[in-house]
Amino acid sequence: MSDTTTPESSIGVLVVEDEAVAARAHAKYIDRIDGYHTAGVAKNATQAMAALTGKIYGLDADGIDLVLLDMNLPDGHGLQVCRAIRGHRVDVDIIAVTAARDMQIVQEALSYGVAQYIIKPFTFPVFKSKLEAYSSFRNSLGGDSSEGGEVTQTDVDTAIAALRTHTVAATAKGVPDAVEAEVKSVLGDNPGQSAAEVAVGLGVSRVTARRYLEAMADAGMLARRPRYGSAGRPVLEYTVVTEDA
Repeated sequence: MSDTTTPESSIGVLVVEDEAVAARAHAKYIDRIDGYHTAGVAKNATQAMAALTGKIYGLDADGIDLVLLDMNLPDGHGLQVCRAIRGHRVDVDIIAVTAARDMQIVQEALSYGVAQYIIKPFTFPVFKSKLEAYSSFRNSLGGDSSEGGEVTQTDVDTAIAALRTHTVAATAKGVPDAVEAEVKSVLGDNPGQSAAEVAVGLGVSRVTARRYLEAMADAGMLARRPRYGSAGRPVLEYTVVTEDA
């Protein structure tokens, strides 16, 4: 199951997820991010520990650096897997991916050294930002270097800060991701459109289009400005804000 063409510096991720569709989606997300690859997929706690302890033929346990761990598994809770990983002294990091929102579970997961906690459902940008934060954390502490040198207080502070500072772009309240993408596509073809014009492109009412546009503008995704030159009060027109704007 290992990929001989994978760069040695790439972080190998074991996906632990019992739902086949979600497992495939997570694996695809991982493979879209530079510096990461899917090392294997386990559908329950038993398979996860077998993979991590070198008991699955064709899967190199040493090639697993990170575990993407669902908390709700058919043969045990993700916290039990965390305990087993630490009990067996398996040298991997853990990112919890789960719909569980119980604060006690979150606190216990963090006590086992879970590096990130991603709540389902999530978008690819959110997932990507968490893995990029983990990469920064890992690199700040020397990655997988075996030289074991000393670190300074600044090194530790920088590494911990890396897990906290990576954020994704603001989301527009009440606007689904798919609608955000459609709005940006419509405005990308012809910047500076009014709510009425965007409504035509989206195939929705002007009121609905204006609600989407205003929410996205409030989130900093769109710029709004008055359009002059016509009778009556100025009409607002909207343009996508680029990242380097």
